[in-house]
Amino acid sequence: MTVVDDRIEMADTSDERTLDMMFEWLEPTPEGFKVEIVEGNVYMSPQRGTHWQIILDLVEQLRAGYPRKRLMSDVRIDFPGRLNGFASDVVALADGAAPDAKGHWRYQDIEFVAEVISKDTAANDYGSKKSTYATAGVPAYLIVDPYTGTWHLHTIPKDDEYRSVLSLDFGTPVDLTGTVVGLTLETSDFPRD
Repeated sequence: MTVVDDRIEMADTSDERTLDMMFEWLEPTPEGFKVEIVEGNVYMSPQRGTHWQIILDLVEQLRAGYPRKRLMSDVRIDFPGRLNGFASDVVALADGAAPDAKGHWRYQDIEFVAEVISKDTAANDYGSKKSTYATAGVPAYLIVDPYTGTWHLHTIPKDDEYRSVLSLDFGTPVDLTGTVVGLTLETSDFPRD
């Protein structure tokens, strides 16, 4: 901050640096909790058993097409927009993806994201995060809702929305064969809350 002609001018800071600072303030995160920053708002959520079982099931199924090192869960990735540092439930990265100089994965390398709904943060997954994933060009975004027993596949991102959405019940496979993922995910064993 500097004073110029009796005016106070704030130092210019980038969103990335501000995000880094915000995450530093939040460390250490209590064990069993996940922290995300969505549009500058901090969300801390406990990891539930149902939530984790679905995440693990998805990761195990994605291993048919992705090596372990290209699958992430609850790892910070910064996204476009104002102060978006997400720790997505499941992320599948493109072949050749590598962390940047700071050790962060790039959103440009994401081929698939899945979010498992939590009651307290569901509005983010269905709203701000969905819009941000579309803006980032994530080819396939899957929302899994254990409260309603449904899943919602979003594909064909354009601007800040997905042009194609398919919503079906648990028990119906998620067909990703027409996407870069190239797999079908079974949902019949997904637990419900």
